[in-house]
Amino acid sequence: MSDRKLIAGPPIRRLRRRHGLSQAAMAEMLGISPSYLNLVERNHRPVSASLLVALAEQFDFDPRTLAAAEPGGGADAIRRRLADPLFADLEVDRAEVDEWLAAAPGGAEAFARAFDRSGGGGGGMIADIADPIVEVRRAIDRWRGHFADLDAAAETLADELRLTGTDLYAAIGQRLTVKHHLTLRILPIDVLPDTLRRLDLHARQLQLSETLKHEDRLFAVAFQLAQLEARGEIEAVARGAGFTDRVAERLFRRHLTGYFAAALLMPYARFLRACEASGYDLDLLQRRFGVGFEALAFRLTTLGRVGARGLPFFMVRIDRAGQLSKRHAGASDAPLIAASYRCPLWRLHHAFERPGDTAVQLVELEDGERWLTLSRSIRPQGWRAEDVPADFAVGLGVKASHIGALAAARGIDPGGPATPIGLGCRACLRPDCRQRSHPPTGRALLVNERERRGTALEFAGD
Repeated sequence: MSDRKLIAGPPIRRLRRRHGLSQAAMAEMLGISPSYLNLVERNHRPVSASLLVALAEQFDFDPRTLAAAEPGGGADAIRRRLADPLFADLEVDRAEVDEWLAAAPGGAEAFARAFDRSGGGGGGMIADIADPIVEVRRAIDRWRGHFADLDAAAETLADELRLTGTDLYAAIGQRLTVKHHLTLRILPIDVLPDTLRRLDLHARQLQLSETLKHEDRLFAVAFQLAQLEARGEIEAVARGAGFTDRVAERLFRRHLTGYFAAALLMPYARFLRACEASGYDLDLLQRRFGVGFEALAFRLTTLGRVGARGLPFFMVRIDRAGQLSKRHAGASDAPLIAASYRCPLWRLHHAFERPGDTAVQLVELEDGERWLTLSRSIRPQGWRAEDVPADFAVGLGVKASHIGALAAARGIDPGGPATPIGLGCRACLRPDCRQRSHPPTGRALLVNERERRGTALEFAGD
């Protein structure tokens, strides 16, 4: 469980009513006063550790479901939705969100569902069609990116594989052969022209494209082993998410399988020790664990084990048009990943200009919050659109207060010069930006026919 306060009044009230208990009867079972239970159910008190234990013992349920059941995914998830440009002029702060969740949890949940169903803000999507990607992202955010049971199972399996040799790719191949009667076969591109990985059950083969680099082959075999040996753990988490949309459920299951594969290649305890010892040196970590940059970046967002947490990174992936294709908030609560658009002053967009190099940048948002971001372009093997190879930029970010632990931040003063950026022009109120393409939502454009200033667009103030 996270170390943040757990507000879970509505699910506790539903649990009590499901068992046909009055507040007095349930309070007696839990060893607390009815008045205290009343405050908990009304979200006026957090759920204490002792109460959490008593609930689990008396009613035999997984206490993590309380965290997953917070209205709208909790205060941080609500704030990420409110970062949409549609709400830029409202300036809803954290205190207001906390008060809203406490006073009207049902209303907050209704807002979250309506926002997610519409695809977020004014995106022009059909309101009555749910977006399965948004639903999956919401489920991942409820767990703050960390799935403890999957991590523990992957760590155990990784230890078993290490006993067979130091070459993890060979060890996984041997396990697939001996335990699952599957052989690995690398096939030429003319045999697998549009496929990177295929499981041929008739031939009992896991077939991989010759276009895959070694790190991509390693992830592919780890993914296949996860499908075979972590099916029970993955299904348990997927069922607990309670999806009604089958596409969303399958996407979530695929995410969990990829999570297990990443945890298998980068076992939690060993990986965290390497991160801390190296100052989160990205190049060193890639070489030590034999993984690609994107897999490494994703793994850094999952280090949420209680008592052994890593730095709270977020991760995004964009294409050359700036479209977002992946976002993982982890435990970062970063508004940068929630915005519908991104600021062109963020060097994430410049990563395409220098393939293989990492762009390090200290940025400052309008509220004064500072983040250190690390951006690098990638070109996945075998991904092409017509004759044009697919390029993406992957960005990592962590609050500036943590940068003393980062090798990449040596020489950077967290309180020194930083690039002022916003959450996209529609949400940004900075008046003097020469890169601006649109006025902020709710602000009228000003046109002066007598002079031309350095800013691209001028707009009315408050």
